[in-house]
Amino acid sequence: MTVNVTPKPLTAEAFAPYGDVIEVSGAPDMIINQGMCGRHHDRANVDFDEGRAGISLFDAKARSLPMTVALVERHPLGSQAFVPITGVPMIVVVAAAGETPGPIEAFISQPGQSINLHRNTWHGVLTPLDRDGQYIVIDRIGDGNNLVEHWFKEPVIIDVPQ
Repeated sequence: MTVNVTPKPLTAEAFAPYGDVIEVSGAPDMIINQGMCGRHHDRANVDFDEGRAGISLFDAKARSLPMTVALVERHPLGSQAFVPITGVPMIVVVAAAGETPGPIEAFISQPGQSINLHRNTWHGVLTPLDRDGQYIVIDRIGDGNNLVEHWFKEPVIIDVPQ
C-alpha cells in the first residue's frame, strides 16, 4: 500500500519534534562588530557525546514533486544540520525517533531557512527542490556507527502541495 504525504511549510513549531529550524527572526540577541552586525545567537543544539563537530560540503541533485522516498536514515551518535548555501528550497522528510520510523512528515523550506536534526530523528536524504543545491553540513565526526538506514517496503510518495 502506497503512503502519500503532502508537504507543509517549514516552521519552527511544526518541526520542533524533529529538530531546530535555523533562521533569522526577531531582533538580534546582540549587536557586534562596531554596530554593523546583529547576532542571532545559539539557534540550534549541536548534540553529540564523543568525537568532534565537523563541517562538510554537500552537492545534492535536484528532485521535483511528486517524488518517491525509498529510505530514511538516522544518526544515533549526534545531531546533523543542513545549511543551504545556494538559496534552493529543500524537501525535508522526517519521522519520529525509534527503532523504526514513525509516521512520515514532509516540509518545504524557504530561502533563508536551515535545519538541525535531533539525534536519532529519522530523515530523508538531502533533497533540493527543482534545481541542484549545495549545503554546509555540520555533524559529528568520530569513531562508531553513526548511520542507521531504513528501507521502506511500500512506496512513500511526497505529493505536490495543494
